[in-house]
Amino acid sequence: MVYDSQMSHIGSNLSCIDLLAVLFEKSDLSKDKILFSKGWAAAAAYYFLAEKGIIPKGDLDTYCLPGSKLIGLVEPGIPGIHFAGGSMCMGVAAGIGFALAKRLNKEDGTIYVLESDGAMDGGITWESALIAAQQKLGNLVVILDANGLQAMGKNEDILNLEPLADKWKAFGWEVTEINGHDYTQIETALAGSHSKPHIIIARTIKGKGVSFMENENLYHYKKLSQDEYEKALQELHG
Repeated sequence: MVYDSQMSHIGSNLSCIDLLAVLFEKSDLSKDKILFSKGWAAAAAYYFLAEKGIIPKGDLDTYCLPGSKLIGLVEPGIPGIHFAGGSMCMGVAAGIGFALAKRLNKEDGTIYVLESDGAMDGGITWESALIAAQQKLGNLVVILDANGLQAMGKNEDILNLEPLADKWKAFGWEVTEINGHDYTQIETALAGSHSKPHIIIARTIKGKGVSFMENENLYHYKKLSQDEYEKALQELHG
């Protein structure tokens, strides 16, 4: 999809694809909602929505092509997309709104927010974290795709917020830290109920699965050449 449309963000899609594989398998989408604050992982989002029969699989062939409804950032005009992600740092705040609405309407289910670690730079993230803790939103789970990189470089060189786990605990959240490419760890972290908001800090690798993309921030924006595409497929197919 990304190669055919000559779009960007392949590294960002690959860092969260294992997280999404487990999340979509284990969620009950009749009552749970998945919000893509990291909206530039749109290709992965649309793929899993198609696998679940929420959007037609044929629509994937139109991704980011002229006239397509599927653009490079998730938009709520697409079934299964509940929030317009892509603008940094909005995801936790949006998740609070959805989680509070569920509480007020006495509805079952969990609100999951896929967030980027670059969004930890923004003040609205931490204001929202305090509100969620104050409201004891046990039906809110933030999944943090912590690949250590953001658009302009390494997190540690831009605004180092480590240790993240300690900060979120200080803000009153339940915190689980995992390998974001280990299916068993992901499934375990998603299981169970909570009395307060829960963040899963998933340590991931940008460009995971393709050797020349791994931890290489060039593939945040770079379009793939035919040679890169073919080499990546060879590696992914083993």
